[in-house]
Amino acid sequence: MSNNARSKVAAAGRIVGLAVVLSAGAGSMVGFAAVANAGREGMHCGEMAVADVIGQITGHEPSEAEITAAAGNIPSVSHPGPIYRAADKTKNSDLPVLLAHYGVQAATVHTNTDALEQDLDQGHKVIVGLNDRTIWNKPGDRSTENHFVVVTGIDTKAGLVHLNDSGSRAGRDEQVPIATFEAAWKTSDNFAVVTS
Repeated sequence: MSNNARSKVAAAGRIVGLAVVLSAGAGSMVGFAAVANAGREGMHCGEMAVADVIGQITGHEPSEAEITAAAGNIPSVSHPGPIYRAADKTKNSDLPVLLAHYGVQAATVHTNTDALEQDLDQGHKVIVGLNDRTIWNKPGDRSTENHFVVVTGIDTKAGLVHLNDSGSRAGRDEQVPIATFEAAWKTSDNFAVVTS
């Protein structure tokens, strides 16, 4: 394969954008954002969800080292010191601050699945806080928010939510039933970060 062909194949794998897929059935519109690099080991899930969204919007996804370094230098709005502290979880209210560092405006909301579907259909990017054990069907405490993912689509006809999940090897376009997603998301009181 020529270098030019390799470059085109590599670029095709990194294309980032929004595609809206309409199915024939009413009420089954699905907003899908391109799938960014997810499922890598040793992630900082809040920072990596932000990196995913930045990649979708700008076409350049910051690496784990880049996004963690930035978060380690930007003052938190939740606690003294920087957004990222190695011994602590990134706070929900700091995600829009980290996005703003990269020129992406966003707001925090407590919302519902129907509203998320509308946000996606309008081209907004969405990060949610949820319980990872619930979406991964793993044993343990399922009562608290402990993870961030990017919601890339909601398919009401198939009953699935599409996620980019940096905490799972199979996290690229991870698909979970809407009921499972809603149970996991409820642990954060339906917290979401929605880009403007």
